[in-house]
Amino acid sequence: MLDLVFKAPRVITVVGEVARSIGVQDGKIVAIEPLEAGLEAEQVVQLRDDEVLLPGLVDTHVHINEPGRTEWEGFHSATRAAAAGGVTTVIDMPLNSIPPTTTVEALAVKRQAAEGNVFVDTGFWGGAVPDNLDQLRPLHDAGVFGFKCFLLHSGVDEFPHLNTKQMEEALQHMHDFGALMIVHAENSDAIDRAPSAEGERYRKFLASRPRGAENMAIAEVIEAARYTRARVHVLHLSSSDALPMLASARRDGVLITVETCPHYLSFSSELIPDGATQFKCCPPIRESGNRDLLWQGLKDGIIDCIVSDHSPSTPDLKRFDIGDFGVAWGGISSLQLGLPAIWTQAKVRGFSLVDVTEWMAARTARLAGLARKGRIALGYDADFCLFAPDEASVVDASKLYHRHAVTPYEGLPLAGVVRRTWLRGEPLDLTEGAVPRGRLLSRGDA
Repeated sequence: MLDLVFKAPRVITVVGEVARSIGVQDGKIVAIEPLEAGLEAEQVVQLRDDEVLLPGLVDTHVHINEPGRTEWEGFHSATRAAAAGGVTTVIDMPLNSIPPTTTVEALAVKRQAAEGNVFVDTGFWGGAVPDNLDQLRPLHDAGVFGFKCFLLHSGVDEFPHLNTKQMEEALQHMHDFGALMIVHAENSDAIDRAPSAEGERYRKFLASRPRGAENMAIAEVIEAARYTRARVHVLHLSSSDALPMLASARRDGVLITVETCPHYLSFSSELIPDGATQFKCCPPIRESGNRDLLWQGLKDGIIDCIVSDHSPSTPDLKRFDIGDFGVAWGGISSLQLGLPAIWTQAKVRGFSLVDVTEWMAARTARLAGLARKGRIALGYDADFCLFAPDEASVVDASKLYHRHAVTPYEGLPLAGVVRRTWLRGEPLDLTEGAVPRGRLLSRGDA
């Protein structure tokens, strides 16, 4: 007698979309059998014909901001939103919390804030800044999943950026203990020389963050990784120009991976209204032709995965009162919406749910080294998302679980609805007052 059985005419497994019965015991997947197999359990979930059982998504790029800027977002609200969006594992970025996660002591502060306050399993990235080289190995040993650095001002003064030499020094150090460096790749000199971003015009903001700034920084990252033989990951790729050199670097054996985000795959700069600062992010949303080439990069396997880069703030920091892109906070709020946003665009381009879960679950889990997340396979955690791909909805930001009702997806019709989420075989209760049951993860957790 198993704890739970799913009878699913459509389920995404490692062999594709098939009809299967999935058996769960003690929070693990212990049986994957033909649909008609007589698996018995205390609880049986029979999927409807319009539902597909997906692995729980893994979002490795989330700014939760607690402690220090919990009024922007927090562990309770962010992980509740994640669960509502079918995300069962998140990895928190080392900024914009105060203190940033750049020391073992700061990691302990963050873990204390998260303990008992997360609806989904939650891990942490460490930060690489100019004065913490001696903290990298202790943070690694304390369980962070890798280290984030910026190559230009991060947006917050307490998380300073690395120059190219400092990045190489950090990579050489990380190579000794096999750590991963994840990089916000924009070249500060190129942006300093670009036009000012001030004002309401989105085209002016776009010109202030040119593709060349991204391309130059990614070239620097590639050569640093080539020289040090360290593992690197390029965050939130927006410039399709960089795809050929990323592909070339991989052919040369450089250990580099790359992600992009739903907003770069959903929106285009031509349709962003002036003053609509809810669309501001760095690097920026670019032209429709660029968006199409990013989709081609996914198809070609150059882009590995899709993550939210959920980076909210309080509404006043978006400066809707003046609509000035030069002073508004740069960040997109979308953690709950990633799956339907990507499915809306993917289905019209001929991609399948198998593709989507590979980009948003399997490969993100692999990036973070989570050996039991991101797939429906024997021995994996029983993390599931029940998804209705043919049901449509219109985004109402006031009904999202994000702390603030601000998102560029407001009013947008999206394909696909997450109907239910399970974490280690238990359905997640997201009602007001529900007790969070997520766990805190450390690198190396089996």
